[in-house]
Amino acid sequence: MPIHPIEYRYFTEEMKRIFSQENQVAMWLKIEAALSKVHAQFGTIPKTAAEEISKKATLSYVKLERINQIEQEIDHDLMAMVRALSEVCEGDAGKYVHLAATSYDTEDTATALILSQAVQVILKNVRSVLSILVKLCKTHINLVCVGRTHGQHALPTTYGMRFGVWAAEFARHIDRLTETLPRISVGKMSGAVGTMASFGKNGISFQRRVMELLNLQPVLIANQIVQRDRHAELILILALIAGTIDKIARQIRILQRNEIAELFEPFKQTQVGSSTMPQKRNPHKSERLCGLSRVVKSNTYIALENISLEDERDITNSSAERVLFSETFVLLDYMLIQLASILSGLEFNIENVKRNLHLTEGAFLSERLMIELVGKGIGRQDAHEVLRSTIVEARDKKKSVRAALQSIPLIKSKFSPKELDEILDPQNYIGTAVEQVEELVRYLQSRYLMQ
Repeated sequence: MPIHPIEYRYFTEEMKRIFSQENQVAMWLKIEAALSKVHAQFGTIPKTAAEEISKKATLSYVKLERINQIEQEIDHDLMAMVRALSEVCEGDAGKYVHLAATSYDTEDTATALILSQAVQVILKNVRSVLSILVKLCKTHINLVCVGRTHGQHALPTTYGMRFGVWAAEFARHIDRLTETLPRISVGKMSGAVGTMASFGKNGISFQRRVMELLNLQPVLIANQIVQRDRHAELILILALIAGTIDKIARQIRILQRNEIAELFEPFKQTQVGSSTMPQKRNPHKSERLCGLSRVVKSNTYIALENISLEDERDITNSSAERVLFSETFVLLDYMLIQLASILSGLEFNIENVKRNLHLTEGAFLSERLMIELVGKGIGRQDAHEVLRSTIVEARDKKKSVRAALQSIPLIKSKFSPKELDEILDPQNYIGTAVEQVEELVRYLQSRYLMQ
């Protein structure tokens, strides 16, 4: 019976397969086959033995049921695989399985293969989200909306700018993943404390050849394990991606509030928002992403703790990593797929975008009016104070902001009603928003989306 939600609720089949026991054992067997081939190249085992080990080092011959049965007897999962592989090898080939290697020569090298597979899937899905955000940038490049800082109306911006900020962040995540991929795509074949004593004088060449067969880089130096700073860096990057997803989902939730109601996550005709309030359209998909991001981000603590192993290693990282790697990757993969679905189906209420844009009757354009007054010879501080006090008074007395501004002798003497209307039109105060988004889109498409 499934226990963890990544088994039955928050997963995709693609990522789930990567972290399955079947794939882990398949990678172990792949490494044992490579190890035997290199032994044969160096003449430390017969070539026929290497051929037999390589032939049998697949799940077609080595059954999970048998591995699990042996593990129940010896309480060591890697050694259970070694015995199960040895059993199916004919002749005397079985006695050469895992020769000179320590468990983590196989396990850490397999981890590199598995994490490399998983990173490629995450990269694919990050690019998918980036592609959707670029489309949203282009579609809404001219959609002017009210910007908010501290939850208050600030200055006009555009939805193109909003989507552009998110898109640029996802592009940086692609850079980070691409940069860290070589650092986690490394393996070792150096024995119990990393000295390669069990491999003899050819140890360095031996390790290099094994990694060449596996399309990995050999570590420059290790003790019993590949050092965990590599894995911690990767988990931190995945947490950064989760943080961006959290930020986007949170913004969608804010913009879906009844008082704002500018955009909404997709909502099916038959979907239920609340068990007791039929009218509700809860942004539960976005809320789910915010919640799951907390789990992913919390895993960074575990990854950082795993760096500090004792002496040439202890085993405190092992049990934690059985949860850490699969949980983090499976959840983040699910989150990226869900975010792509939400962004692709966003629903806009353009009337509410316009309504909110004019909610303060131009008060949020006081910065522009102040700058225009300075251009007319008024001191910046004087202009600021006149506008501040006028707008505050209009708000407190529930007067029209525009009428209050037009009643100020200073404003009347410097601007005609038509000029004031032009100044207080939010469409005329978005600066280089359109140009910035156009430049960003060109850059993102040429660097990240042409592959």
